[in-house]
Amino acid sequence: MSDTQNAATAPTGAVIAAIIPDQPARVVTEAARYAKLLGTPLVVVHVDVTRFVTYEDPDGAPHTAPIDINVDAGAEELAEVTRDVSKALEATGVEWSTTQLVGDPALAIKHFANKIDSPLIVLGTRKRGFGESVREFFTGSVAARLSHRQHRPLLVVPIDEPVADDKPIFDEA
Repeated sequence: MSDTQNAATAPTGAVIAAIIPDQPARVVTEAARYAKLLGTPLVVVHVDVTRFVTYEDPDGAPHTAPIDINVDAGAEELAEVTRDVSKALEATGVEWSTTQLVGDPALAIKHFANKIDSPLIVLGTRKRGFGESVREFFTGSVAARLSHRQHRPLLVVPIDEPVADDKPIFDEA
């Protein structure tokens, strides 16, 4: 039930699931559940942070360039995400497709959600750990940045076990 498509041809009104490689299937299955409840298709997006948009055609088709001329990691990651999602959604009956976005994840997802008039954006939390806490300190989490920069509802799906109330949120090691 999937095809990889250009962001300019994505279905209007689809629920968006922002997925990264090796993410637990729970994120996309929750997104599929809401797409089914809303009676809309699901668009699984992966953001390639190694590329940026140089310009868009009048029909909305983006033209991109790599940050590093020797990097093509995004295509491999999209293929991995598509395989994982296909396995997770094979029995759901939800119409879904994948698309590759580029650049800053929060801004790319916001722009795409506006373009297709999505009713809901679904994404997972990041794994806890010192490296993630440092990165989020400087860049902010994608979910937090989206919640302050656009008007659509967000569903943030926890991917780790809950942290006890008396423990720090981020591991020190």
